[in-house]
Amino acid sequence: MKSILSTPSGLIAATLLGLATFSPGAAQAKPLPPPDQKANPQMKAVLTELARLTPVPPYMLTPAQVRKGPGPPDAVNAVLKMQGKSTAPEPVANVRNTTVPGPTGPIPVRVYTPTGTAPFPVLVYFHGGGWVIANIQTYDASCRALANKAGCVVVSVGYRQAPEHKFPASHEDSYAASQYVMAHTAQFGGDPKRVAVGGESAGGNLAAAVCLMARDRKGRMPIYQLNVYPIAGTDLNTPSYLANAKAIPLSKPFMAWFFRYEVRTPRDLQNPLIAIDRANVHGLPPATVITDQIDPLQSEGMRYAARLKAAGIPVRFRNYNGVTHEFFSMPAVLDAAREANTFAAEGLKSAFNK
Repeated sequence: MKSILSTPSGLIAATLLGLATFSPGAAQAKPLPPPDQKANPQMKAVLTELARLTPVPPYMLTPAQVRKGPGPPDAVNAVLKMQGKSTAPEPVANVRNTTVPGPTGPIPVRVYTPTGTAPFPVLVYFHGGGWVIANIQTYDASCRALANKAGCVVVSVGYRQAPEHKFPASHEDSYAASQYVMAHTAQFGGDPKRVAVGGESAGGNLAAAVCLMARDRKGRMPIYQLNVYPIAGTDLNTPSYLANAKAIPLSKPFMAWFFRYEVRTPRDLQNPLIAIDRANVHGLPPATVITDQIDPLQSEGMRYAARLKAAGIPVRFRNYNGVTHEFFSMPAVLDAAREANTFAAEGLKSAFNK
């Protein structure tokens, strides 16, 4: 019989046990490392500020502490201030907060409406944060950019998070929200025949997962998926994990920290809604998959894209060098982010216009 420690889920189980010995909030924690030398100058400027704002590695803290502390958006604003630029968000025609029904109660959503005449195509968007931290506001810049560049309504979903609500709570909320939006698109000024899903990191995972759930539950299927550096696997020893074990803002121990709080048992790590790079992807919609060089998740994102292609599903894939995890939400300071936003919007528009 194969040892559990010889499997990807077993490797994570061992890591989770190791993390259990950490003392959250330890004052003796080592500071974050200096910016990765592979990072381009624009990315290095953001990473330098992030290291200054978050001197203690987040995986040494509790979820509550990390949620209250500064993060990548604060580092972006610090760079903008140093450059003498405005920190005001990119304008869109209208932004409003509301709720949609969920399995355990109302789910908060933020609706971004572009300039133009309804009905618009719609993108249901899921924020990142490892299913544990961050929120709708953290990924506000991405949603504004996509609403403008793709000319679509973006409905950003505030799903339940671990450790208060462990797997599959975030996935069930995301599925419920996407199904509701697809069934009530007029409520959002949208076209029911043109609804896509997307997200970053954990949100990229959720975008794929709600498509898997729609197929298996015979629900409404989105016409497209946008997966930006998605959490796509559970193997902490892929080439990109080994190459970027100490990267910031996402490192190998930080990713293990997320898994520790998200799952109930190691068996959850084998669930295809988390390990989407091993899922049966037949019947899923076309996709845009984006990865980046300085990211533990690069290998699994590439593997997910390859899995879709092998199943005959059209995929637009692009990797961005010189940048790190979270770069997509930094168009105010990164040329690569603006390019990636445009690449993502082009895939969405192509699907919306068919």
